[in-house]
Parts: sequence; structure tokens; C-alpha cells
Amino acid sequence: MDNTGQLVEILRRLNAGEDVEKVKQEATALLENIDATELSLAEQQLIDEGMAPEDLRGLCVIHMEMLADELEGLKACLEQDHPLRVMIDEHDAILGFLGELEALNKEMQKLVVLDPNSAEIARLRQVAENLVGAEKHHQREEEALFPAMERLGITGPPRIMRLEHDDLRPHKEELLDLVEEAKSLPLEKFKAELARLSKYIVFALRDHIFKENYILYPTAFESIAHKEAWAKIKEQCDDIGYCTFTPGV
Repeated sequence: MDNTGQLVEILRRLNAGEDVEKVKQEATALLENIDATELSLAEQQLIDEGMAPEDLRGLCVIHMEMLADELEGLKACLEQDHPLRVMIDEHDAILGFLGELEALNKEMQKLVVLDPNSAEIARLRQVAENLVGAEKHHQREEEALFPAMERLGITGPPRIMRLEHDDLRPHKEELLDLVEEAKSLPLEKFKAELARLSKYIVFALRDHIFKENYILYPTAFESIAHKEAWAKIKEQCDDIGYCTFTPGV
């Protein structure tokens, strides 16, 4: 079996619900020897077979774990209050919310009765509020970091990240609305909507964070060379404000 075929099989296993840890070692060895073209072909093959793009989410988790050392290297170069370090730390918190959302969806798909006052609904509301509350994070990127990159001629990545912010925003708001409407929705409709929204948000936001952590932020760090420029960015970030979950705030 060629690399593409092996990757297709791994992605099928992940999508079938097999524990990521069980296939991680095998997947990691394969991904170390696969190029972007083969990866795209494997993903496209599964999508052509009817798999939704968000159901490829397991691969994004493995990618992040493989590149963890690279991210730690960038963090080691940054002071604790550096704008990029704060954004990376916020990403860590958001990834935690996504993990909880994924687990809650799995747990709530087994419900036979929907209690709007249950502990599960309370946890889901907190996760949804935190995801919606990440807007200050995106605003600091869009109004402080991205313009500094664009002034240096780096326009592509910021443009794509803005588009992804715009795409994710209504889905996060829908999730919060769903929690608030839980008391008036039939159980099966609630579960279907929760599955749809959580799968989309978990995949799209993990993928978005991956691109920012491993492409956009390193590019910003390398291209914005002057301390004065970073001081200006930090001043703008302080003026915009931070999230309730921002470490140290």
C-alpha cells in the first residue's frame, strides 16, 4: 500500500472513533515521510467518498503533537507578556475548550432525556461562552498584529485568517444559542444540531490555530524585527483588551 493508501486507512480509523493514542505512533511515522501533495490526495479521496472535511479532525491533533517542539522553541524566544506569547497561551486555553466540547458532544449524544438544568448543559454553556469570548483574541490579531505584517508586504496569511474568523464567528454564536434554546427543543433535534456545530467548530478552529501557531506567528516573529514595533503592537493589544481566560489577566 502506498503512502496515500496508508494515510486514508489511518484517517478512516480515526473517523471511526478509534482512540488517537492507539494510532498516533503509526500515524506519526507515516506523516514524517509524507509530503503535502500525498496528504492532500488522501484527504481529497476521503472527501470524494463522502466524508465531511470536519471528520478529518484527528489528523490535525496528531499534526499539532508532532510539531509541539517547534512551538515550544518559539515560546522560549518570547517574554511572558509578548503579544505572540499571550496569543499562543490563549490558543492553549481554546484548544482545551475544544477538547471539552468534543467530549461533551460524545457524552450528550447518549442522552435519553434532555434536562436544561443538568451539569452537562452548564458545562456546554461555559464552553460556548468561552469560545464566543475569544473575540478579543481575534480582534487583537486583526487590528494590531495583522496590520503590522501587512505593512511589511505579508498579506496572504492575514487575509486568510480574517476570512476564517468571519466563518467561525456565526458557528460559535449558534452553539451558544443552541444551549439557550435547549429547554424548548426536542431531544433529537438538539443532539443533531450539537453534533453538527461541535464537529465543525472543533475541526475548523483546531485547523485555524494550527496555521496560526506554526505558520503565521513564526512568520510575524521573523519579519517584525524591531522591539519598537512589538511595543506598539502590545500597546494596541492592551487598548483592545483580553479574554476572561487569558493567562495572567
